[in-house]
Amino acid sequence: MAGPITIRKAPGRWTVRSGGAILGESVNALELSEGDLAPVIYFPREDIAMAFLDPSDKQTHCPGKGDATYFSIVNRSSVTENAVWSYENPIDAVTEIREHLAFVLSDSVKVEQI
Repeated sequence: MAGPITIRKAPGRWTVRSGGAILGESVNALELSEGDLAPVIYFPREDIAMAFLDPSDKQTHCPGKGDATYFSIVNRSSVTENAVWSYENPIDAVTEIREHLAFVLSDSVKVEQI
């Protein structure tokens, strides 16, 4: 069950990789915690290689954050559909995540603190 949302600066340096490619690295990432769900790292858009991301048609709605848009990760070896989301216009309570990207963790997508 989800609960209250808290956002803080994620400590240290964070990286995201897909298919062997480094998509980004940041010391300005945010950590969003929502109730008993695992924390999610949000990367500033300027720290991500946007050339690897293609906009998707997928959209979802979260009552606590707003409407999310999605991107697929495209690299030489694969396409990972709907693997990235962003709240372009989040609700007022979570405006810090505007212009940030979060990644769906999988065998091919890794977010790590380095």
